[in-house]
Amino acid sequence: MNISEFKPAILFIVKFLVLYLGLNLLYGFYIDTYSPSPDPITVIVTNQVSGVMSVFDNGVEASDNQEKPSVFLSLNGYNILSVYEGCNGLNVMIVFLVFLLSYGKPIRKLLWFIPLGLVSIHLFNLIRIILLFWVAQDFPEMMYFAHKYLFTAFLYIIVFLMWFWWVVKLYKIPSEES
Repeated sequence: MNISEFKPAILFIVKFLVLYLGLNLLYGFYIDTYSPSPDPITVIVTNQVSGVMSVFDNGVEASDNQEKPSVFLSLNGYNILSVYEGCNGLNVMIVFLVFLLSYGKPIRKLLWFIPLGLVSIHLFNLIRIILLFWVAQDFPEMMYFAHKYLFTAFLYIIVFLMWFWWVVKLYKIPSEES
């Protein structure tokens, strides 16, 4: 067994770890600069959820939580859901992005696939938060399971499908023979 056989896998893992740690450190600094208030991305995401939901029920509003770094989603003045920085989708986007950058070329396809993936993650995250609001309102006993497992899996399945699409369908390097 020759170590050079594993060079691409080792290189991928090293790139992934370095990029992941680096971007998560930057993300942590970003979050800390706004503490104890919620960060602007979490506020924007929560306002977008509120805007979408208000189309169906205009009693839905987003408001800052004065006690914790989160944003409330309320219905007719009653707080239903607290949206924290971990709910804004940025961490999932970091994992998605780091995988693609670690996997490498082809650059031209990355230039359109990365924005498509980030927008897709954002839209599915909005859907996830809307569904969590509904669960919190109508099935509060299911909230822990829905938040911790069901809808987290939903979002990561979307990411895995995009990675699969990238690896199987889009990642093609022209052969050296042509």
